[in-house]
Amino acid sequence: MRRKMRRRPDTIAGVARTDRRTKELIQRIRPGEIAVIDHEDLDRVSAEGLVEAGVALVVNARSSITGRYPNTGPLVLARAGIPIVDGCGPALFEVVHEGDEIRTEEGRIYRGPAAVIEGVLLDEDEIVRRIAHAEASVGEELERFVVNTMDYLQTEGDMILRGEGIPFVRTDFRGRHALIVVRGHDFKQDLRTLRGYISDLKPVLVAVDGAADALLDEGWKPDMIIGDMDSVSERALRSGADLVVHGYPDGRAPGLERLASLGLGGTVFATGGTSEDIAMLLAYERGADLIVAVGTHANLVEFLDKGRAGMASTFLVRLKVGPKLVDAKGVNRLYRNEISRGLLILLVASAFLAMVVAFSAAPGLRLFIENLGERFQDLWFRIRHLF
Repeated sequence: MRRKMRRRPDTIAGVARTDRRTKELIQRIRPGEIAVIDHEDLDRVSAEGLVEAGVALVVNARSSITGRYPNTGPLVLARAGIPIVDGCGPALFEVVHEGDEIRTEEGRIYRGPAAVIEGVLLDEDEIVRRIAHAEASVGEELERFVVNTMDYLQTEGDMILRGEGIPFVRTDFRGRHALIVVRGHDFKQDLRTLRGYISDLKPVLVAVDGAADALLDEGWKPDMIIGDMDSVSERALRSGADLVVHGYPDGRAPGLERLASLGLGGTVFATGGTSEDIAMLLAYERGADLIVAVGTHANLVEFLDKGRAGMASTFLVRLKVGPKLVDAKGVNRLYRNEISRGLLILLVASAFLAMVVAFSAAPGLRLFIENLGERFQDLWFRIRHLF
């Protein structure tokens, strides 16, 4: 539950938690605290994480919505009643530090009696206006995306088109479904709707970073965890899953350091793409019959949320695996854990057979049913003669 804060109109006070990586801040911030971030074009998933964490206020060094494309993260915060002090500038992290008691009044940030920096207090009307403007100019961003996609093909086309450089892993995908879970929009709800599918078909469970903990919370152990390992709990890393560390194209893989500190090993997959993309490529190239995606990026705005480099990877990977890729929402509509007509007939026939067996084995029961049948025949004969 969110802690009540000391408030008066346009004033919020609390403890500052600072981090230039929003997803890492979300893991440790507490309800009622103030999130100090450095996040240009705040995406919806990050905003939902801040809402779920129960933050009282978001203070952003950058612009939460630049107008490049209609990102909806700021709107998610506004509709949850969480104000945003926006565009404070790079000096924000020099004047506000982890654990500081700060307050905001009309866009000014105070530490003690003095204002230390100023931003723009975004309200819902201003956010909606900026989104509308961004929708009108999204074509320019798409043009840049096309250029970036061609550049990406030059550097990593062999991996996407021919599977070169994709490492071998101990997880066996051959002839099975692969369920890839990402901490995206509505991913927990989608995961719960697939309980019957997971229990019946037992797909390979692939978690991207922190989604491993969501699987464990639902009672399932991930078969594989893919990512930079910065938002995965130690409990998940020690669950016995096959660990695939997302490395940089130059071979560096900072996630290996964390695994080594825990006495664990992992396989490095070096690429400029995203972790969810390499999860799909691994499943596809290693023989999965079907790839079911939970929480992954599925529309234009979500692609743009990832930045130009990320969305090029996502776009091309989906072109590659498209024939085998199904979104979780589609699977839920196609797969229903219901009793089919054939199964109902079988159940009725089984019940009838059991009655016949019981009838044959119990002479007293047989005599009772025969007498009951004669009484009904007599009653039916009298009714017919009355009319």
